[in-house]
Amino acid sequence: MKPIYILALIASYFFLLLLVAYFTGKNSSNETFFRANKKSSWYVVAFSMIGASLSGVTFISVPGWVQSSQFSYMQIVIGYLFGYFVIAYVLIPIYYNLKVTSIYEFLKHRFGNSAHKTGAVIFFISRVLGSAFRLFLVASVLQYFIFDAWDVPFEFTVVLSILLIWVYTFRGGIKTVIWTDALQTIFMLFALFATIYIILNKLNWSLSELFTSSEFKNYGKIFFFDDFNNSKHFIKSFLGGMFIAIAMTGLDQDMMQRNLTCKNTKESQWNVISLGFVLIIVNFVFLTLGALLFIYSEKFGIAIPVVDGVLKTDLLFPELAINGGLGISIGIFFVLGLVAAAYSSADGALTALTTSYCIDFLDIENREKSTQESLRKKVHVGISVLMMLVIIIFRYVLEENVISSLLLVASYTYGPLLGLFAFGIFTKHRIKDKYVWIIAIASVILSYLLNAYSVKLFNGYSFGYELLIVNGLLTYFGLYLIKKPTVIIT
Repeated sequence: MKPIYILALIASYFFLLLLVAYFTGKNSSNETFFRANKKSSWYVVAFSMIGASLSGVTFISVPGWVQSSQFSYMQIVIGYLFGYFVIAYVLIPIYYNLKVTSIYEFLKHRFGNSAHKTGAVIFFISRVLGSAFRLFLVASVLQYFIFDAWDVPFEFTVVLSILLIWVYTFRGGIKTVIWTDALQTIFMLFALFATIYIILNKLNWSLSELFTSSEFKNYGKIFFFDDFNNSKHFIKSFLGGMFIAIAMTGLDQDMMQRNLTCKNTKESQWNVISLGFVLIIVNFVFLTLGALLFIYSEKFGIAIPVVDGVLKTDLLFPELAINGGLGISIGIFFVLGLVAAAYSSADGALTALTTSYCIDFLDIENREKSTQESLRKKVHVGISVLMMLVIIIFRYVLEENVISSLLLVASYTYGPLLGLFAFGIFTKHRIKDKYVWIIAIASVILSYLLNAYSVKLFNGYSFGYELLIVNGLLTYFGLYLIKKPTVIIT
């Protein structure tokens, strides 16, 4: 598939998104940008969140992860479901009762300004890094298969990617994001199932023949119980997945901003629970695709791409789709699915980061009405430029599989949020608010040191994604140390 055809396909796709943005961005205001006027239907939000939850990382990196981790990712995904129940019945009622725009306003109500700002800063760093990981992966694919052929620098690819997102979100904000994400979810799921169908036909297999084949058994192991020291052990993966869901969805402004556009608490809860069940099915299908990709590449002698001397399993799917002899249709499906998956996550991130910065740092709702909209637009531009810079930096420092790196970073950055919200919800203690930021930083540093030296300190024990729980507990107990004395009135 020639680079010019891929570029034309992407251009056509973005024209469709701009058309959606035109209709959803009419008569937009800050209320529309931040809250979608609280009129979103829960089933539309739930469907759009499939694409936002999966992103381009899932579309490429989860299938590429199968070679080294088999289907162990499903242990994490099962944990996600239980995390979504906590979000639905613990966090969502709190957010709706307080009528917050930014979920970190809860920390201000509960503890004070320092906790509020600390939570917002943690989210800001977490989401910038997380979204940069996702967009870095997509920009790398576009670079590898399109722009390298024209000697276009990677920096241009990044600027173009961010600019396209900015163009269709700057007016309608979260309202536009919900509808464009719903459209993008359709493209992504269609591409996923169509790709599996085409590869099975090439292998002359039915789906049942795939699952019973000896080749599939080399990749299809889901549950790991044998070695508790191993980071893939079921208990560690399950608990890690549960708390990753709570932190990266329930304590994340990007994901919860979508939920908070629903009309009421009950509809928002239906949205979250239905999403949890759907993600189990969809992630299993993505892992099945991963097994198929490696089986197909082995049968036909297609090598895993190498970039700068390093094997990149993340690039196997695009390599097979575009250069693997599977036909032009699978190339079209792949490009549409990849772009849909990537931008359904990134567009919401830009909107959520803009919202958080405006509400949590600039207190935009208490500024002059005449300046609010122009200020929000300036922030949106600034966040876009920041994202460009971070993605370009990743080009020179990132070596790991992207989803593995993403979840590891989340264990560090979301841990303090987990501890802050848990302490605020499950205790009645007041704290010395001015010290909260110190506790948050100390928890991240201690978590890093524990992870770095765990094998030596704990007789071969290797942390998995349960590191997030440890990080949250460190923050929780740190907050206990700075609680105010209980005043007894006699």
